[in-house]
Amino acid sequence: MRVNAFVAQATGLSRRAADQAIQQGRVTINGGTARLGDKVGTVDTITLDGSQVVPSKKTIVMLNKPAGYVCSRRGQGSRTIYRLLPAEYHNLKPIGRLDKASSGLLLLTNDGQLANALMHPRNAKTKLYDVVLDKALSAPHRQRIVSRGVHLEDGPSGFGLEPIDATNHKWRVTMQEGRNRQIRRTFSALGYDVRALHRTRFGPYNLHGLNTGEYRVVAPPA
Repeated sequence: MRVNAFVAQATGLSRRAADQAIQQGRVTINGGTARLGDKVGTVDTITLDGSQVVPSKKTIVMLNKPAGYVCSRRGQGSRTIYRLLPAEYHNLKPIGRLDKASSGLLLLTNDGQLANALMHPRNAKTKLYDVVLDKALSAPHRQRIVSRGVHLEDGPSGFGLEPIDATNHKWRVTMQEGRNRQIRRTFSALGYDVRALHRTRFGPYNLHGLNTGEYRVVAPPA
């Protein structure tokens, strides 16, 4: 593992902050000053500002994020998800994100390998979202999303759609990828506004029994 990744995971620092600490000479490996790109293993002793950096216990937390909270430590005027978690979990980082207006299942961890495994496109982890539109989705637009996809500035976007109610305002979205605000942008390109977006499943994890604003420590996927 590269030393910047080790320091970031063990301390809760961002990767950029870990890079800066290394560049400033504040990190050592076995008594020598660390350099960007250095690799470390289980037998190495790493310090930051003179104190040994010990790997954190790998932890995964599932949060039922309310709308109105941002997925960052610095809310910049908005409420942050870390206000919903005890201090012992403030070093965890979200696996993917939900925008401020969206709600539902959010995973946080200090396990970088798990985060990569869940996020990498080749692993195709299924995600489910309940979406409420401002008006009924037409049959041609539904067919276009499901079969051909909608052209966005970062490429075509398509996903599975199943109606939740008879009005065609509420839909269950099934997808494997997850580009920034992809669902909202896809519907917007066809003239619809997403009034509510709630994630209910991410890979093997679901929100069963977890109320809005609550969290639960969960086991790694099998």
